[in-house]
Amino acid sequence: MNALLLKWNQVSLVKRIFVGIIIGSILALAFPDATGFTIFGSLFVSSLKAIAPVLVLLLVMTAISQHKKGHQTNMKSIIALYGLSTFLAGLTAVIASFIFPVSLSLVTGADDLSPPDGIVEVLKSLLFKVVDNPVNALMNANYIGILTWALLLGIALKGANDSTKIMLTNFSDAVSHIVKWVINLAPLGIMGLVYDSITANGLSSLLDYGKLLLVLIGCMLFIALVVNPVIVYLKIRRNPYPLVLYCLKESGITAFFTRSSAANIPVNMSLCEQLELDKDTYSVSIPLGATINMAGAAVTISVLTLAAVHTVGIEVDFGTALILSILSAVAAAGASGVAGGSLLLIPLACSIFGISNDVAIQVVGVGFIIGVLQDSFETALNSSSDLLFTATAEYAEKRKEGGIRVNTKKVTDL
Repeated sequence: MNALLLKWNQVSLVKRIFVGIIIGSILALAFPDATGFTIFGSLFVSSLKAIAPVLVLLLVMTAISQHKKGHQTNMKSIIALYGLSTFLAGLTAVIASFIFPVSLSLVTGADDLSPPDGIVEVLKSLLFKVVDNPVNALMNANYIGILTWALLLGIALKGANDSTKIMLTNFSDAVSHIVKWVINLAPLGIMGLVYDSITANGLSSLLDYGKLLLVLIGCMLFIALVVNPVIVYLKIRRNPYPLVLYCLKESGITAFFTRSSAANIPVNMSLCEQLELDKDTYSVSIPLGATINMAGAAVTISVLTLAAVHTVGIEVDFGTALILSILSAVAAAGASGVAGGSLLLIPLACSIFGISNDVAIQVVGVGFIIGVLQDSFETALNSSSDLLFTATAEYAEKRKEGGIRVNTKKVTDL
């Protein structure tokens, strides 16, 4: 039995996840009423969400407290990449919506939704997250608040004695080790998530919204396979696809099924460690990216808003639509963590075109119907981009120093 487990663990995680996907699909088709299988998926996602806030706090606090003056962290470059990608995602979605206009058969939206009233409310909410109580931030996975407290505590502990810093490092390493245990359970968790997705949602309910899904998913794939690689190439001046495909395969697959950027933070941090990236950088950039790097959300907001525009027959010039792409990028970054995610920002975007809140909420209802695929692709794009741009910024610096070598078995020399 031990030998079998050892051989299983020696198989790459992605291959083990694919086995989980196949088994989950077979079980869903063979035993659609055996709801007990779904507990594996729920436990896996809950475990990742539980460990992620503690991991972020300890890693960032440790990295900042031990940071040496003059050490390059590449954070400015990474934040610029996050912003550029999110804006270009919104712009791509606007252009695609003009080329392939979509009209909707509106449905009644949920009555208990509370979308933000305006961009000021979104930014106000973001500011209050910064000054959140640290215990509350950890309990509610408020990563803006967690990052703020981790930075402040790290700076305050810079003058601490070596034994204190060693203790912080030991705690950080211990939590990182627990993360590896949880990630090893990914195949079992993915099996449960696939089973739950197929039995609870099916695909028949999505057929009526096939064109909308094609535009949404097409835009996200275009960002992942064309726009992001161009951005990476301009930074590292090498073939970007080995790194792009590595990030999509290793990070995007788990994010696709967990449908949670927060749950994928431990996965991305583990991958950064495998790539031997600078811990001082990725311990901050990965949780920050899970909060502000929202290219997939920008696509969702732009496409569904312009679908509402086409449905009600409003003529829109490209300049106004361009403003939408800017708004969608800012709103997506500022309102992450709001219940309902990017869908709750659609009424805000619709208000630009004078569309009533009643109609906008119905569009949100459509979003929830297609959410089984829309949210999965959105999260996969968002989370894999966090890893991609963190690696890109570091490799760009190495290029300036005289060459790049990606130190992993899975990614060839760039």
